Amino acid sequence: MQTVKMVITGPFSAGKTEFIQSVSEIDVVATERKISSDAERVKEDTTVAMDFGRITVDDDLVLYLFGTPGQRRFDFMWEILSEGMLGFVVLVDSVRPETFREARHILEVFSSYASTPYVIAANKQDLPDAWSPEDVRIALKIDRDVKVLGCVARDKETVKNVLLELLYSILENMQAEEE
Repeated sequence: MQTVKMVITGPFSAGKTEFIQSVSEIDVVATERKISSDAERVKEDTTVAMDFGRITVDDDLVLYLFGTPGQRRFDFMWEILSEGMLGFVVLVDSVRPETFREARHILEVFSSYASTPYVIAANKQDLPDAWSPEDVRIALKIDRDVKVLGCVARDKETVKNVLLELLYSILENMQAEEE
């Protein structure tokens, strides 16, 4: 059986935990804690170490999903979680353009850890003021050869699509390395 480690990363409150919960076949192992800062009252819990979920694609393939904390005070976990990853997703809250700079920083950090495929997931595409994936691409200065995909983190089908696109990129990368 082949296992593929994927990391789901992105800014604080982008939807990483929800993304993993929507597709995991196991109860997600989450390390969430109550937020005590008044500045972060948008949500009540935050990931402090990681989220972990699993998807069995078929008899031969299992995806392990590791979600990172989004706050910089927990960024020491990023490098640890990136070890052994075959690809990663940068989840962007497409209704909060003020988080795009942080998303770009996270993308650069994870790209420095490993030369692996990645995709950008523009979350919250179900909301009327969401930036389109193409506008997110332009704002983040993402190359044309990188997939920028719309999604809704609580919608299993759009999350599966993001993960499949990343998996295709990983498989292409593995085949290229074999040649």
